[in-house]
Amino acid sequence: MPPLIHPVTPSGDPQFDTPAPEKVISGKPVFTTWNLEERDGLYCGIWQSTVGKWRIAYDEWEYCRILLGHSIIEGEDGTRLEVRAGDSFILRPGFKGTWEVVEFTRKDYVIRV
Repeated sequence: MPPLIHPVTPSGDPQFDTPAPEKVISGKPVFTTWNLEERDGLYCGIWQSTVGKWRIAYDEWEYCRILLGHSIIEGEDGTRLEVRAGDSFILRPGFKGTWEVVEFTRKDYVIRV
């Protein structure tokens, strides 16, 4: 059984990934993720990305809090959210748009599928 209290800091071996090539609009973003919890449709951890812009589509709920950097999330409907360290937001199922990392960005996240 995992501990009942767990610090939300990058620890252990991270996973590295990139957006699918057909989703990339600009740059060569590289993602690093530390999954701290995965159970019963709940996922949480730390994610970070280098500079770039790519298309996103959400089938799940995600709560995010920006820890470092500057990103712009833009919906297909034209809504635009610029986020920096200290900002929190929710992406809901059905959201489609783009994520642009303007300056190296790190966030903590909680996803519910």
